[in-house]
Amino acid sequence: MKILLAEDDPNFGIVLRDYLELHDYDVTLCVNGCLAISAFRKGTFDICILDVMMPEKDGFTLAREIKKLNPDIPLIFLTAKAMKEDMLEGFKIGADDYITKPFDSEVLLYKIKAILNRHHPSTIEKPEPDEYAIGKYRFLHKLRQLTLNGNIQKLSPKEAELLHLLCQHLNDVMPRELALQNIWHEDSYFTARSMDVYIAKLRKYLKDDATVEIVNLHGQGYRLCVQQGVML
Repeated sequence: MKILLAEDDPNFGIVLRDYLELHDYDVTLCVNGCLAISAFRKGTFDICILDVMMPEKDGFTLAREIKKLNPDIPLIFLTAKAMKEDMLEGFKIGADDYITKPFDSEVLLYKIKAILNRHHPSTIEKPEPDEYAIGKYRFLHKLRQLTLNGNIQKLSPKEAELLHLLCQHLNDVMPRELALQNIWHEDSYFTARSMDVYIAKLRKYLKDDATVEIVNLHGQGYRLCVQQGVML
């Protein structure tokens, strides 16, 4: 999704742009309103985040010009002022939200997601599957159950999370660092040895199906190999 960010503070603008790009947004940063309206005319954007106080063209004027070009484009105003009159002005122009600096960047991120989901329902993230077929086995992630022919193997929380990561990378490399950071929250010699023990346990649980194998890729990680494995 593409964001037009108009912010005249270069340091704050760069930090915010980089933060949003880390979360997979394509961000165009403009340091004043004139550059922003020029960028909007040339490009296609899904949402605009506009600072109110900017040189050459303030955020409210910029927003009116943007709305003339695309009345449906969602807008978020950023401002250092929390005056009621300014907030009302922003909402009259058609703002979806009005955020006062300083603000929590994570809150802004969730506001952006919520607004985009309202305007673009197809962007709503699909939930992760909870049930996987691993050869003849069936793995229920949340229940931490691995079943074969009606026999249920109850997994520990770490076993279930590790198998879940392997299923997400089915027939592909699951990086060792990914599992250590997500499950053990530390990448060290001792946590790596601990993960090796859990891998050995999972191999034992999956040994009754010859089509299933957990392969150790030296220096990379592990691969859950399943012949004709299908993820549900």
